[in-house]
Amino acid sequence: MHLGINGKRAVVCASSKGLGLGCAQALAAAGCDLVMNARGSEALEAAAEAIRAAHGVTVQTVAADVTSDAGRAELLAAAGDADILVNNAGGPPPGMWHDWDREDFIKALDSNMLTPIAMIKALVPGMMARGWGRVVNITSQSVKAPIPQLGLSNAARTGLTGYVAGTSRQVAGKGVTINNLLPGIHATDRAEALDGPVAEREGISIDEARARRAATIPAGRYGTAEEFGAACAFLCSQHAGFIVGQNILCDGGATNATI
Repeated sequence: MHLGINGKRAVVCASSKGLGLGCAQALAAAGCDLVMNARGSEALEAAAEAIRAAHGVTVQTVAADVTSDAGRAELLAAAGDADILVNNAGGPPPGMWHDWDREDFIKALDSNMLTPIAMIKALVPGMMARGWGRVVNITSQSVKAPIPQLGLSNAARTGLTGYVAGTSRQVAGKGVTINNLLPGIHATDRAEALDGPVAEREGISIDEARARRAATIPAGRYGTAEEFGAACAFLCSQHAGFIVGQNILCDGGATNATI
């Protein structure tokens, strides 16, 4: 399918690896020029060079912490008249409800709610003025069905979901869509960070921990960054203009819900 976004300018946060990189690769394959962001410059530059070589698009990199005012200002300066924004940030660490204090919640909110909101507020007005834009927020299946050990993520990402629900309906008339893409378990570093403690706690190998988790997913496996990126690229395409304010699961059927 031709996505109709050749030549569009896309900002992809946390895109040096994992799901963010999958999104950047899919958008580049559709012909988008990229502004890629991550904290670590080495992995970011390597990912950008691979995308340039594979797809022949322009890729600008910004190695900065987008959750900080200075880092976000640097990224926005590079973004220019961006047509597409993919918000993404690593999730807070797992734990128990009694382990977290106010500062833990503030950090989670900064990363997974307030930073994406700030990026939306900065870039969407320009999209509206030009009559076209796409925003995809990478959140989590936990906004549909909370994950007990991920209480920080549950709270922060659900807050962003509520913001998007209202905001998306205010900007859709100007040709701008905002949607959330909700990953389940994918074969990324995040999965390893979650599977490792399980293996240690239960005295099993990491491979066994993965196999047990995969068995709980109707698809019978972890997702891939490539198929997640393809879903993101479709939401950014010319074909997705009537999809507004939605929370789209990409989880292999793991979230057991009717709606």
